Amino acid sequence: MGMGIGKYISSDTFFVGGHSWKILFSPDEDGNKNDESGDSNVSLFIKLVSKCAEDVRIFLECVLLDQSGDKWYKSTSGFYRMPKDGSEIGFKSFCKGSELEASQFLKDDCLTIQCTVGVVKTSLDVPKTFAQPLPLSDLGQSYVHLLESRDGSDLSFEVEGETFYAHKLILSTRSPVFKAQFFGPLKEENIKCIKIEEMHAPVFKALLHFIYCDVIPDLDSTCVDNTMTQHLLVAADRYGIEKLKSLCEARLCENVAIDTVASSLATWLYPTQIDVP
Repeated sequence: MGMGIGKYISSDTFFVGGHSWKILFSPDEDGNKNDESGDSNVSLFIKLVSKCAEDVRIFLECVLLDQSGDKWYKSTSGFYRMPKDGSEIGFKSFCKGSELEASQFLKDDCLTIQCTVGVVKTSLDVPKTFAQPLPLSDLGQSYVHLLESRDGSDLSFEVEGETFYAHKLILSTRSPVFKAQFFGPLKEENIKCIKIEEMHAPVFKALLHFIYCDVIPDLDSTCVDNTMTQHLLVAADRYGIEKLKSLCEARLCENVAIDTVASSLATWLYPTQIDVP
């Protein structure tokens, strides 16, 4: 304490997400005024050290730990856009100086602050044709016809009052969950119809389309795109379809925002209470 306004302690350089960073700790950061009690504010910032061609989106959370290592003070965490020019981003009022000097946080004249930094990738190694898939191969076209014509179907699903027809063999080759259900040691004998709970009918229809064709059907708008993607991620996890999970996760990462994070969590916890437009 008492270093002076604008003075800070810098951490060693560390690397996250292909970029180098530093944490800047300032007991008296420039622009912070003491309150009426004379107590000072303590600031904490993260600085992008490496040169970048574009801004970097990050998640930042900083926590002050006591001597036992338990969390005590948690700053306001969230997603931020880090300017490529190397500016600092962080928390001007991380905590009060009097709180920092309390004995439960100092040990051998040192304190511990845990900083979590995550880089949100905006250029992902996934097809940009998620919403506009490439034309289906001849094999895909054949499977579409098989799905739509119901030829040879030996199973039906009831979802929100709608009936969908499918083939056990195709489903079991694409999903370990369906394989266990139809051909595993605990298989249900002579099963002809399955009622699907906690899933909307359009979501199950899109899931079947991916199982048969290995592509996601067209999504009309950004709103529908994001909402359907969130539901499909839950469905893909439910049936162990890893490729669909990866596609959904990649798409959601490209559009990370406060509202999408909240709606994704709500969809995961309460899938049938979040409607698909």
